Amino acid sequence: MRTVVQKSFGGPEVLELMEVERPQAGAGEVLVRVHASAVNPVDAAVRSGLLPLLGEPPFALGWDISGVVEEAGPGAAFAVGDEVYGMPHFPAQAAGYSEYVLAPADQLAAKPAGVDHVHAAALPLAALTAWQGLVLGAGIKAGDRVVIHRAAGGVGHFAVQIAKARGAHVIALASAARHDFLRELGADELVDSRTVDFSTVLSDVDVVLDSNAEGARSLRVLRPGGALVSLLEHRDQELAAEVAAAGRRFVGISVEPDGAGLAELAALVDQGLLRPYIDAVFPLAQAAKAHQQLEQGHTQGKIVLTV
Repeated sequence: MRTVVQKSFGGPEVLELMEVERPQAGAGEVLVRVHASAVNPVDAAVRSGLLPLLGEPPFALGWDISGVVEEAGPGAAFAVGDEVYGMPHFPAQAAGYSEYVLAPADQLAAKPAGVDHVHAAALPLAALTAWQGLVLGAGIKAGDRVVIHRAAGGVGHFAVQIAKARGAHVIALASAARHDFLRELGADELVDSRTVDFSTVLSDVDVVLDSNAEGARSLRVLRPGGALVSLLEHRDQELAAEVAAAGRRFVGISVEPDGAGLAELAALVDQGLLRPYIDAVFPLAQAAKAHQQLEQGHTQGKIVLTV
C-alpha cells in the first residue's frame, strides 16, 4: 500500500510517498480502506520535531480518517463494507496518510450518513477536541456565555457549532475577514482578534475555549465558577493553580480517541447542527503541499487529503 513517510524532521519537503506492507486486522481491530485523511496543526508540529510525539523518524503521519472497512478481526464491532471514521491511536502512530489504516474498532464510529468521506475525515481530531473540552470538560449548557478563540479554525469552527447546538450564547474571536463565515455558523457576538483586546471588552463569561495560549487574559473575563478550557496550556500547573485560586475551573484538554464521542458528533452532523468546512483538498501524493498551505496560518476550517 502507499503511505506518506518521513525519514527526518524538517519542513513539508521531508514528506514522501512510499510503498509499505499492508497490515492485517487482529482481534477487535478493523483494516480501513481510507478514502480521505485530514491534516491538522499537530501533524505539522510532529513533522518538524517541535512536538516529538512519535520519537525519532522514520515514521508516518496522520490520524483523521474516513473510509470503508476492508477486513474485520474477531470481536470487531464493524463488518466488511461498513463506512467508518475516526482518529485511531492518537497520540501514538496511526499512519493516517495511507491507503489502509489498522484501527481498534472501539476508536471508530459509523460515518455520518449525510456527508461524504472528505467532510467526515475533517471531523475527528478537531471536533472531538471541541466536544471533549466544551461538553465533557466544561459541561456547557443552554444559556451559557461561551468565548471561542481562533473561532474560524479547525477546532474553533466546530466549537462554535457544538456550543450553539447545546444552546449556548457564542462569542467568537477571529479576524474581521472571518466574521461573515462565523455568523453563518451561528456565532452570536464577534470580536476582531487582530484589533481588539478581548479581555477589555468581555466579562461575566461562563466558559472560554482557549486554543491560543491566552490563559492569563482569558481568566480575566470568566465569572466566578466559570471554566477555562485550555488546549495548548493543558499541562501548565502554574496556570491551573492561578485559575483555581481565582475561584474558576481549569479544564486541560489533550484529545483522546473516543468512539462514543464520534457517534455523538455524527448525530449532530446528520441533524444538520454540525457542518465541517473544507478549505482545501489535495491528493495523497501532495501531502507536502497540504502542509505548506496549513503553515501559512490562514486556514478557514480544514485541509483534507484524498486517497
